[in-house]
Amino acid sequence: MSDLNREERLQIMLTPAELQALDDWRFARRMPSRAAAVRELLRRGLQAEGWERADGSRSGHYGVTGESRGAGFRMAKTDSDADR
Repeated sequence: MSDLNREERLQIMLTPAELQALDDWRFARRMPSRAAAVRELLRRGLQAEGWERADGSRSGHYGVTGESRGAGFRMAKTDSDADR
């Protein structure tokens, strides 16, 4: 089993169009689950806003297959984003 410690649950409501967009994105990238797709989109969104992973993990380490090699999703804000 994965060494990730996911103790928090986040529930969201989506419109049918939002769910279809998520599923289309997920299937195009062969993601194993909706949860994995949401975590990857969240990671990408945070990174686009100037947040980076502190541990240098790659997106392939999202840990849904039980073979996680990364240490998790520790995020750190970059210095260049301090003025926002």
